[in-house]
Amino acid sequence: MNDDEIHSQIEKLVAEEHALWERESQGNVTDSERERMAQLKVALDQSWDLLRQRKALRNVGRDPDEAEMRTEGTVENYRQ
Repeated sequence: MNDDEIHSQIEKLVAEEHALWERESQGNVTDSERERMAQLKVALDQSWDLLRQRKALRNVGRDPDEAEMRTEGTVENYRQ
């Protein structure tokens, strides 16, 4: 997946997330939609992480295609 494809995926995920937030703000969200919101958060974190990996590899002269999607456990447990 190249950078443009990752950005496109992020845009789709964000659009879905915003629609669910809107439903939640109106009090119309189901438990399964809340679960989907949590899944979207992870998918977005993974996508942004993949873009950062690609940029870092590119910056050191390596092939950005060496970057790999990391697991939920990895991206959700970063130390900041």
